[in-house]
Amino acid sequence: MISKQDFPSINERAPGGVRADGSAYKVLVVDDSIFVSKQIGQILTSEGYEVIATAGDGFEGVEKYKELCPNVDLVTMDITMPKMDGITALEQIMAFDKNAKVVMISALGKEELVKKSLLLGAKNYIVKPLDRKKVLERIAAVLSK
Repeated sequence: MISKQDFPSINERAPGGVRADGSAYKVLVVDDSIFVSKQIGQILTSEGYEVIATAGDGFEGVEKYKELCPNVDLVTMDITMPKMDGITALEQIMAFDKNAKVVMISALGKEELVKKSLLLGAKNYIVKPLDRKKVLERIAAVLSK
């Protein structure tokens, strides 16, 4: 009988969402678009990340972060949302936890808001429409710091 060991794959690598000890990085996804939330969730879970919660606006995102802290490794934060925008939510999360790792999600043409969010403590940003490779690269880069 042929087993997997007979053909070791030269392309085999550990999924990006898993630490050396085998535990998954935990992500909070904050976006008012159910479509974008699902898309980010699918991209991340396909790499072994665990989406521990989602929030539909900045206010809910801040509440969930405070509730789940310190068990959140990373937050993806949409910039434009109802009730509380992503920049205000970012400010509140950073005030609560200066070591928070937040990656902003932005539509094209929002460069000023992206710059502002980076100055306020966001670790990186991703531009919509989401590109799977870029999402995974930028998130992995933030978590490896």
